[in-house]
Amino acid sequence: MENKLYKDRMIKDDVSSSEMEEYVVQVKRCSKVVKGGRRMSFSAVVVVGDHKGCVGYGLGKANEVADAIRKGGDIARKTLFQIKLCGTTIPHDVLGKFSASKVMLKPAVDGTGVIAGGGARVVLNLAGVHNVLAKSMGSNNKWNVVHATINALQQLRTKAEADAMRGVSRPDHCPAGAPETKL
Repeated sequence: MENKLYKDRMIKDDVSSSEMEEYVVQVKRCSKVVKGGRRMSFSAVVVVGDHKGCVGYGLGKANEVADAIRKGGDIARKTLFQIKLCGTTIPHDVLGKFSASKVMLKPAVDGTGVIAGGGARVVLNLAGVHNVLAKSMGSNNKWNVVHATINALQQLRTKAEADAMRGVSRPDHCPAGAPETKL
C-alpha cells in the first residue's frame, strides 16, 4: 500500500557544491503483525542527479518515512556514476534489464524531449538526457524499472570507446550530427 502524501515528492538538496537534486520515486508501507498489533515500516526509492550526466539511485528502509527517504538518498549518493552523452541524447540504442523489467532507450533528434514513463523518466531527467525515446517492458515495478534504466545507461559507450575496444581507428561520429560530450 502506498502513502499518497509522500509519493512523487520532489526534494531539493542543500548540497551547494554538487548541485544534486533528489527525487522520491515511490514510498511503500509494509506491516508486520506482532503480539501487540501491527508494526509499520516504510521503504523509499530515491533517485539523485545533477542534470549534467551524473545520476544514482537507492532504496532506503526504515520505521519512519523521513528516515527511509534520507537513507535512500544516502545510498543514491554512494551509487553516483557518469553517463556518456552525444549532444543532448544518448549515443546508441540500448536495452537494460533487471529482474522481470526491461527498458529500451533510443536516441532522438533535438526537440523530441524525454518520452518515457514512470521511473525511467525520472532517471533520464536527473541524468541530463534531454532527447530520448524509452519503452518500459515486462514488470512495471518502479524499483525494477529504475534499476533497469540505470543498467541501460551504464551500457552506453561512445563511438571512440567502442572503436578502441575493437582496435579500430576511425574519425569520431555521432548520430544526429551533434558533438560527443562526456559529462
